[in-house]
Amino acid sequence: MEASATIEPMAATSLDVQAIDRAHLAHVTFSNRSLEREVLQLFDRQAVLLLARIRTSEPRDVVGLAHTLKGSATGIGAWNVARAAEAVEVASSRDAAECNRAVRRLVEAMDEARTAIIELLRAA
Repeated sequence: MEASATIEPMAATSLDVQAIDRAHLAHVTFSNRSLEREVLQLFDRQAVLLLARIRTSEPRDVVGLAHTLKGSATGIGAWNVARAAEAVEVASSRDAAECNRAVRRLVEAMDEARTAIIELLRAA
């Protein structure tokens, strides 16, 4: 993967990285709370399905799934998920053990993001 494709958060200002970048999410949803809720719910449903497929697929078959998840995560500002999905993309072309480690990190990042999504949906 080219260095220019590396996932970077917009205006990361804190070492304490949020699971969901609220400023980015507000930007992409035009600060429309209803649209924000819809986008978060869609991401959550899609991410659960993609992650389930990633976890049950052979390493060579996960690259496309991980790429799709990376794009969706980037769209809502779930930078940790995007970076973890990118790591799965890279690891999928290597050995199975490395891919499995990357998938475990992706699961952890998704758990954090899903917890944040639940909190955001409750607050909205």
